[in-house]
Formats: sequence, structure tokens, C-alpha cells
Amino acid sequence: MGAETRRQIEEGRAAAAALMRGGRTGLAGFRHPALPLSWIAFDAEVRDTHSPWRPGPGAADPIEIRLCHPDGRVREAALAVPRAPLPLVVIRCADWAPAVRERARQVLAGALAADPAHTLIDLTPLVLRLARREQGTWARDLFEGALRGDPVPAPWWRPARPGQWWRPARAARTMTGEEPDTVLAWLRRSGDLPTRRFATRLTLDSGLFGVRELARRAGEERDPATALVWADAALAALAADGPDDEAVDSLLRGHIPMVRAGGVTALRGAGRAAEAADHLADRSGLVRACARWLVRQDGGDPYALCRALVEDPDRVTPYAVAGFAECARHADAPLLRALLERSGQGSGALRAAAVAGLRALDADDAELLRPLLDDPSPAVAREASLSLAPPAGQLPVAWLTARIAPGLPPHTRRAAYRVLHARGGIDALRASVELLTDPDPGLRRVAAQRVQSLWSPERPPALPLGDPEVGALLDRCTGLFGEYVMGRMRSQLGIPRAPHDAIG
Repeated sequence: MGAETRRQIEEGRAAAAALMRGGRTGLAGFRHPALPLSWIAFDAEVRDTHSPWRPGPGAADPIEIRLCHPDGRVREAALAVPRAPLPLVVIRCADWAPAVRERARQVLAGALAADPAHTLIDLTPLVLRLARREQGTWARDLFEGALRGDPVPAPWWRPARPGQWWRPARAARTMTGEEPDTVLAWLRRSGDLPTRRFATRLTLDSGLFGVRELARRAGEERDPATALVWADAALAALAADGPDDEAVDSLLRGHIPMVRAGGVTALRGAGRAAEAADHLADRSGLVRACARWLVRQDGGDPYALCRALVEDPDRVTPYAVAGFAECARHADAPLLRALLERSGQGSGALRAAAVAGLRALDADDAELLRPLLDDPSPAVAREASLSLAPPAGQLPVAWLTARIAPGLPPHTRRAAYRVLHARGGIDALRASVELLTDPDPGLRRVAAQRVQSLWSPERPPALPLGDPEVGALLDRCTGLFGEYVMGRMRSQLGIPRAPHDAIG
């Protein structure tokens, strides 16, 4: 659950609690109808906390409470009140009680007929969430039918961001920059991702845009799912109608790797396969793979081109190194090792890519990489720790332990701890217990999680049996386990139960 999802749910619950206590200020935080999860949480909170046995609400009670009341007769009667909050009416359209459901659907259909633009823009995010319920598809089908019909002109105001009051638009030509300006165009720009994807699908079904506009939208889109839909449509149009250089260029400039990969494959149909070499050092491995494929299809040698990039000091980049490692051979390891000596601005990312490349070639050397745990670049230290984890048992434990001591750079301590943990056994436990009280909250959290991962009801921890030091270390971890689990672990390890074991 993301932070925005949690925020909306918490706001809905808080508003319901405030209203149940007799206040109305709790509703102010999410009155904007485009916060669907707040309304859903509000409804659930009222119905969960409202006692169905207490006397029914009177006419003076808030309409919001009556629309969410556990008694279906109360909910049905509330729907007859003029200007009932439409978000709650939408929720009642998926109500389990048929009488409530039918009455709510009449109200929503009337609101849509009276003011289609406002209703569609305000409520589509909520309607899409409720479509997952057993009775929730009716409202979605209603809205989809309205959007597929004659274009609904966008209203003259521009909705504010969620959480703010609405404000009128300035004297702009249109809200979306399109002519004609429609509600569907506004929904395609919605900050709510399900709404944007829904509007995109309806737009593509209408065949509104040509290949250049499809490719432009794919390139500019930041949501991966929506961008892929636009890109697939653009590639299908290119396949059907023939090459279009402007459309291909738009795909190649895309923010999303899948879009750029589609643009690279489209170069072949456009007769521009020679440009594939320009994408061998793309920041995405998927795009680099497509570029290597196209180079081979065009009769070229992607290995030679990637090696030339790495050998040229003026053209080598971390992504060029990554691309070379993806097609290099074990004999190319010396070229990557030479990059570990690079220094200067931006060299950290280059050295980190070289370490990762050596690991991909299975050509990393523990003695060569050991000093890199102390590298000033966090990326280099991290990559070195990943490479040193498999041969961690070959490294001196005292040398590694010295690098998790307070006072050293945080990235060095994290990298050394990763290698110590990879050693397993009592060395890993000793390091984890030492970090349980560390000043660094990140290290404390990771250490606690790794100590807790020792417990399994199916097998004993991978620790020496009957070892007094293991018992002493477990004594310092009682706050991480319940009394039962700690007793089971001690029994599995053959360690006498400590008299002070308790839930910490």
C-alpha cells in the first residue's frame, strides 16, 4: 500500500469518526470528489462503527451518516434527499441491497444527464474503484457509454489538485490544449492512474489519433502501463500504414524503456537500422538488447561496437560498460578491471558499472575487490559488497567487523555488513546483534530483520548447536521475539532456556 493510498484511507476514516462525534470539520480534508479511497474508507468506517440497534437517525442527522447507515431502509430513504453527496450515491450504486442499489442508480443517472461534464470528471476515479465489486460494473458501464457517445465538452473551470479548493481556469484556449476540448481529453491527463488508463483505452477504441500523435503521447507518458498502451497502438499503426520518421523519433525519445525499445525495433521498418548503434549505451538493458539485436540483423557486430565504446575515454559511460558486459566474454575482464583505476568527476558510477560487469562475467576477484569496500563512492562499495558476498567466507572476519564500526562512512558500514551477513553462522549473528543498538536507524532496522529471519518452525537456525556464545547473543535479542519463539529457538539449538527470557 502506497503512501498516497494510506493517506486517503486515513483521511476518510478520520472524517467519519469526526462526523460520528457530531462535528463536520472532518469532511473538509477530502471534499474533492477525486479522492476515491477517502470516500470508500468513509463509508466503511461509518458502517463498521454505527450500531444497527440504536434508534435510526433523524432528519437533522448528517446526510452522509444516513447514506452509510447499516440499515438498508435508512440508506434508501437518504437517497431521496435532494443534493445527496454524489460520491456516496456512487458507492450505493454497488450496494448489496437491491432497493438501495436501484434508487442510487436512478439518482446517479439523473446527475449524469443534468451535468455530464462535472459528473464524469468528478466521479470516474471512484466509479473505476467500485467496478471491482460484484455490483459495481453498472456505474462503470454507464460512464463508459457516456464517454463513448457524443464528445462531452469540458467545463469552463479547471479542477484543482486533490486536497485544494477548485479554482477557475485562466483565459486559456482549452483545459487540455486540444481542439475540441472534451471530458475524455481531461481524463486522459488525470493524476489518477486508473482513470488515465481507462480514458486512454476509450480513446484508442475511437481511432481518434494518427500514428504521430500516438507516438508522441507514448513518448511523453510517465506511467508505464499507459505508455505501453500508446506505444503498442503506435507500432501497430506503423506496421499497418508504413514507416513514419517523426513517429519513430518520438518513440526513441520516450521516458519509458518499453517505449524506447519499440522505437529501436521500428528503426528496421523505417530503413534506419544503422541508427541502432546509437542506442547500445541506453540506460535501459531492454533497449540495449533490442539495439544489439537490430545491429546483428543489419549485419553488424554489436560486440565490436560495444567494446569500441568502452575503449574510447571520451565515449565510455556507465551504461556503455553495462552494455559491453552484457555481450562480453571472460577474456574481456582485463578491460573492465582497467576501469577500476579511473578517477575524476563521475568516475564512481563508471567503476561501479565495471564491478557489476566483472560479476556478470564471473571474473570478479576477492582480493581485487576488497579495497573497494572503502571506496568513497557508495555505488562502488555496494557493487563490491554484492560481488564479495559469495566468497565472503574467504575474507578475514576481523577486517570486515572493523568496517561496521561507528564513525566510518555509512555506505562502507552497510557494504561490510552485507558481506558479514553473507558469511552466515555466528559471525553474521554477532554482527547483527552488535548493530541492534547502532546510532544509524537504517542499520538497526536491517539488523533486526536479519536476526528475526533466523526463526523458522520447520528447521533450526544455521548456528552452532549448544554454543554458549550463541546463547549469550540470543539473550540480547529477546525484544525481537516472543517468549514462545525464543524458547523454540533455544530448544532447536540445544541451548538452555535463560531464566529472564520474556517478550521484549
